[in-house]
Amino acid sequence: MATSSGARNIGISYPGLEPPKEVCQDDKCPWHGSVRVRGLILEGVVDKSRMMRTAVIKREYVKYNRKYKRYERRRSVIHAHNPPCINAKPGDVVVIGETRPLAKSVAFVILGVVRKQGE
Repeated sequence: MATSSGARNIGISYPGLEPPKEVCQDDKCPWHGSVRVRGLILEGVVDKSRMMRTAVIKREYVKYNRKYKRYERRRSVIHAHNPPCINAKPGDVVVIGETRPLAKSVAFVILGVVRKQGE
C-alpha cells in the first residue's frame, strides 16, 4: 500500500493534505511508521516547536452562549508529535489526527502542513 514516495496510505482525505516527499525512520510517523490515525481530525496553527519531535498546536473556535445569545471565541492548546519528514515550524497551518497516547501529554500527530507561514 505504499505510494511512489514510500509513504503508506493512512486512509484520510483532506483538502491540501499530501504524503511528505521525504522518508523518515520515525516509528511514530503515520506515513512511515506503525502509528494508526483514528478519531478526530483537526486543523490548527503551530505555536511552538521547541520540544524534540513535538509541537504545540493552537486552535481557535467559537461556542454559542445560550444565556447571552451570542458566540464567544475560545482557544485550546494541543501537543502533537512532529515527525522529521514533516518538520512543521511555528506559524504553519497543519492538520493533526488523533492516535493512541504517544507520551504523557501527546495523543495527536501532525499529518501535514496545509499552509506555510507567510503564504
